[in-house]
Amino acid sequence: MTKPQTISVTKPVSEDLPEEKFNELESFIDQLETTKGALIEILHKAQDIFGYLPRDVQLYISRKLGIPGAEVFGVVSFYSYFTTKPRGKHTLSICMGTACFVRGADKVIEKFKEKLGVESNEITEDGLFTLRDVRCIGACGLAPVVTVDDKVYGRVKEEDIDEIIKAYRG
Repeated sequence: MTKPQTISVTKPVSEDLPEEKFNELESFIDQLETTKGALIEILHKAQDIFGYLPRDVQLYISRKLGIPGAEVFGVVSFYSYFTTKPRGKHTLSICMGTACFVRGADKVIEKFKEKLGVESNEITEDGLFTLRDVRCIGACGLAPVVTVDDKVYGRVKEEDIDEIIKAYRG
């Protein structure tokens, strides 16, 4: 028979993640007037601190807030902004919504995959880029659309890709 784990609510489970980051997150949560309805705000802060939301961070948040881990995971997995895997320094998102797809987004993403040597949702070897395909950016008039972090590139053609990559490599 297996023995139940002894888990402290205030101590992080992970040995891979720095305790200072958990302390920073704890300070942020503790300074909130109320945590009721603050899960998304806390997840944003946690992702800002850690760079992503691994299982141990999600469990820490659930214990700290006294809510089920499944509720935290449900929010993390629902919103495409959140990620459970580390990302590169820059996130390259290619819109694959209908307008973008019809105007050649499939060719654009294939060219990015070729140039960066990765598939969707992977990090380049140098850790500089994460390539993502997203459903809709909401800039259909500029289709096909690519974003790099918060910068929007509209009407992107295959021949624009080298310049976009070069702007972030230098």
